[in-house]
Amino acid sequence: LDDYARFAARLDGVQRVAILGGGLIGCEFANDLLARGIAPTVIDPAAGALSRLLPPAASAWLQARLEAAGVRFRFGVAAERVDRTQAGHRLTLTDGSTVDADLVLSAIGLRPRIALAQAAGLKGNRGVVAERMLATSAAHVYALGDCAEVEGHSLPFVMPIMQQARALGATLAGTPTALKYPAMPVIVKTPACPTVVCPPPLDAIGAWSVKAGDYGLEARFEGADGRLLGFALLGAATAQRQALAAQVPGLIG
Repeated sequence: LDDYARFAARLDGVQRVAILGGGLIGCEFANDLLARGIAPTVIDPAAGALSRLLPPAASAWLQARLEAAGVRFRFGVAAERVDRTQAGHRLTLTDGSTVDADLVLSAIGLRPRIALAQAAGLKGNRGVVAERMLATSAAHVYALGDCAEVEGHSLPFVMPIMQQARALGATLAGTPTALKYPAMPVIVKTPACPTVVCPPPLDAIGAWSVKAGDYGLEARFEGADGRLLGFALLGAATAQRQALAAQVPGLIG
């Protein structure tokens, strides 16, 4: 909240904002800035918006709606340098082009800060490694939140943390409770294009199928056995969130 307050205070009089990163944070901030009359430019070396979460067709559908609302995208390039100018900042991109902005926002993703835990002797990988009771490699020490990596899953979202808190709270209160991750769709906060995504497991084998129309887009990821393993819903199709989530197996059960 403090970071956001500082950022919001800097927006007074700003007309041009460059956002580094076209993922969840970048797209959500871009949509927010539209409400302040700012047309942001989103820069990302990936091929499209939310490329790590959405199949290409859904990514393109989201991009088109955000562009129609006023967001500009520059995909396939990254910022090599940012220089101060009299008017603000100038970004030099990897293709040699430049983007001028009053303000630059870095939204390139999250990485757990686990150096202190590792220095204390805890096992770390992407996050602090924990098993299903959320116990770490040190006795009587537990991991909770964005820093916790449970059975290879490091999930920086609200719902996983709520599941962790419920399980660990019960364990610490005397009732040992193993963590379970049910299907946890992520609601992307982009009112210009309502979006819900429930990504399939990274090691899932299957394929996306997509149905799209003016009303919205529905993408389903089905395994080789026909089971629904993930989905993405955009526009009016988001009304199916609960029905589809009930069909998707949990990550940790």
